[in-house]
Amino acid sequence: MVWLEDIMIKKFIPRQLKEYARRRHQDYVLEKSVDKFAALAPEEMPSAELLSDLVYGWGNEGYSAEHEYLSALTRYARKMRAPILECGSGLSTLLLGIAAQQNGNQVWTLEHHPEWAERMKKSLNKFSIKSVELCVSPLRKYEEFDWYDAPLEKMPRGFSMVICDGPPGATRGGRYGLIPLMRQFLPAGCLILADDASRRDEQAILEKWARELGAEFEISGSDKPYATMIIP
Repeated sequence: MVWLEDIMIKKFIPRQLKEYARRRHQDYVLEKSVDKFAALAPEEMPSAELLSDLVYGWGNEGYSAEHEYLSALTRYARKMRAPILECGSGLSTLLLGIAAQQNGNQVWTLEHHPEWAERMKKSLNKFSIKSVELCVSPLRKYEEFDWYDAPLEKMPRGFSMVICDGPPGATRGGRYGLIPLMRQFLPAGCLILADDASRRDEQAILEKWARELGAEFEISGSDKPYATMIIP
């Protein structure tokens, strides 16, 4: 009886042991899924099942981007031949890094949390992803907002794409600092892909960017909407 076995497992297996087993299973699934993602042909998009396995394996389901966003991120990143800027690291960093490595591109990722950045470094090393420049950049106070203290002096002045998934929404000014601080690095034609576009605060920031840039943005996706904007 399966239901009886479930009860016995829940009753007698310590919680710590179950969590350990789940983490080991997630590690296994992530390793297999990253290998499958890296093996896709340039024109082949990852399936919903593969994306689900990647999200599960990464183990940060509450924060990992949903399928539509990850699929769009992959599609656009494969087309880019100039550096990509990523604000906030996570599963997307691995996928961007693989796409960039396959076409000789580079990803610059800003991460303000040192412990999380350390996890990212270990994951990048584990999967032999050399195309990501991971910058530990604490949040810094500017006049009207807080944003990453990015290493501007060594960053390329010609990003082809920005993945905007940070800083956290509770940060003063949210993600607004991208445009006032990085505008000189974002040439005409640069694509901004912004996560969490269903949130009212994010939409307000998108509208402010659009006014300041003289640009338009489009919201796509149903499960977890994202926005795209092209620098005019």
